Amino acid sequence: MILIKFGGSVITDKAEYRKFNKETVARLADEIKRSGEEVIIVHGAGSFGHVVSKQYNLQKGYENDSQIPAMARVMCDTRELSAMVVEELLAKDIPAVSVPIGSCFVADGGKLVVDNEEPLRRLTDLGIMPVMFGDVITDRKTRFCIVSGDQVMEFLCRMYNPEKVVFVSDIDGLYDRNPKTDRAARMIGTVTKEKMESIATDSNVDDVTGGVRNKMEAMLRMTDGSRKCYLVNGNAPNRLYSLLKGETVTCTIAKGGLE
Repeated sequence: MILIKFGGSVITDKAEYRKFNKETVARLADEIKRSGEEVIIVHGAGSFGHVVSKQYNLQKGYENDSQIPAMARVMCDTRELSAMVVEELLAKDIPAVSVPIGSCFVADGGKLVVDNEEPLRRLTDLGIMPVMFGDVITDRKTRFCIVSGDQVMEFLCRMYNPEKVVFVSDIDGLYDRNPKTDRAARMIGTVTKEKMESIATDSNVDDVTGGVRNKMEAMLRMTDGSRKCYLVNGNAPNRLYSLLKGETVTCTIAKGGLE
């Protein structure tokens, strides 16, 4: 099984509130179907979550009651986005169902708490893919918090022990500086703990879930002696398909873990 994260920057326009990239998601779904691989998909919230979350400082947890309607709005928006992602998967005959993390789990100080894996395991045992996503959920300490799709990926990685992990982004890989603002940026083919310590990875788009460096650290946490984690450009047609088929593609490969 292969664990895949659709980044919010690929499936939405993160600069425009609630802008879904339907054609891109349909193509990615087709590439997965054609690959014949068993996968589980997580997706980011993109502009369906980040715009309102930033406006009301939801990433900081509860501050005042004015945030509560915003929290409900984000939860509604992210569920709508997930439903649209699932529709594209179903259109390619990939059995999938959206599973909001806030409906089955809570957080404790910003960390996802999973007390019961049975509902997810029963879905996958039936051959139905649970599609999960980053969201704002209730928190035992801060009343609510944002749990990123990367946290969900780490949980599913421990639960399912996939053979490989793939992050689908809107850039070719990890760069030593922001490739969207600096033409001198160089792509890094392989990422290890040692290399991460010397890389500045500021994002050109505000990200309430922690930014690019945290995402790469999360990738490394999902590697071990045999499992690698890949960052690939989902806007490049057939690149995800080729990676799933084991072909060599332009991407960044994380390996070796963080220990």
